[in-house]
Amino acid sequence: MAEILTPFLAAFILAYILRPVCTWLGRHRVPHPIAALISMVTGLTILFLILVLFGTLLKQEIPMIRAQAPHWIQDIQAWLEPKLVQFHIQLDWVGLKTSATEKVAQHLNDNADALVSSTFDTVLMSGSSIVTAFVNSVLILFVMFYLLLDWHHFFQLLKKMIPVRAQATVQQLAMQADALLSQYLRGMFIVIAIMATYYGCGLSLVGLNGAIPLGVFTALMIVIPYIGIALGFSLAVLTTLLQFGIDIHMIGVLAVYGGGQMIEGFFLTPRLVGERIGLHPVAVLFALLFFGQLFGFFGVLLALPISAVTLVLVKFAWQRYQQSAWYQQ
Repeated sequence: MAEILTPFLAAFILAYILRPVCTWLGRHRVPHPIAALISMVTGLTILFLILVLFGTLLKQEIPMIRAQAPHWIQDIQAWLEPKLVQFHIQLDWVGLKTSATEKVAQHLNDNADALVSSTFDTVLMSGSSIVTAFVNSVLILFVMFYLLLDWHHFFQLLKKMIPVRAQATVQQLAMQADALLSQYLRGMFIVIAIMATYYGCGLSLVGLNGAIPLGVFTALMIVIPYIGIALGFSLAVLTTLLQFGIDIHMIGVLAVYGGGQMIEGFFLTPRLVGERIGLHPVAVLFALLFFGQLFGFFGVLLALPISAVTLVLVKFAWQRYQQSAWYQQ
C-alpha cells in the first residue's frame, strides 16, 4: 500500500505546511480558491529553487573533481609507493592513473545538467515508471489543492466518523499533535534561515567558491537529523580539498561547522524547535530507516514529524494504561 499512500501522504503534508500561507491570504480578503492556488505556487517555487541550488552545487563540484583526480592519484602514489616497495609490491601507476582518469571523465561530465537528468530519471524509475511518477505528481497537486480549499470541511467529515463518546479525546490529541508539529515547523524554518545565513557568511569568509549555495544546502539538510549535517559537512570538506588542498582553509571550514553545530544544537534548536521533540537518538535513526523504507525520500523528510505525532499517541496510551484498574491492582 506504500505506493498508493505516498502521494496522499505527500499532498497532506504539503497542504499542512502551506496552510498558514493560505490562511494569511484568506484574512486579507483573497478569494479562497485563489489563496489556495497562490499557496501551491509558493511551495512549488521554493521546491524548484532547492533543486536549482542542488544543480548549482553539482556544476561547481564535478569539473573540480575531474581536474583534481590525476593530482590525487599522484599524491597517493608518492605516499603509498615507498610503503609497497617494502613488501615487494609493484603497481602500474601509469595505467592506474590513465584508467581512473578515463572512468572519472566517463561518469562525471563537465556539464552537470546531464548528471542531474540521469539522476532524476533513476529516481523516477527506481520506484515506478515515468508515467506513474507523472500521474503521482498530478495527483499530489490535485489533492493538495482541494485539501487547502476544503481543509475545515475535510476535518469536519473526519470528526463525524468518530464515535461521539471519543470525539473529545480525539480532538484533544489532535490539538496536541498540531501544536507540536506547528512548533516544529515554525522553529525549523527559523533555524534554517539563521543557519543558512551563518554558513553562507562563514564559508564566504573562508574563501570557498559557491559558499552561499553550499551554506544554504547545509542549512536545508538540518531537517534530516544526523545524516543531513554530515552530508553538508562532507561537501564542504570536499570543496575545500578541491580548491585549496589540506591547508589553513580546512581549519576554517572545521571551525565554521563546529561553531554552527554548537549554535544550532545548544541554542537555536532547544529554544525554537524543542529538544528534538523528545526522541532518543536511536529512535530517530530507527524512524529514518523505517519511514524511508516505507515512503522513500518523503519518508526520510517526514520521519521526525510523524514520530512526534506517534509520540503523542504513545504517551496518551501509556497514561491510560497506568490509570487502568488492571495496572494499579
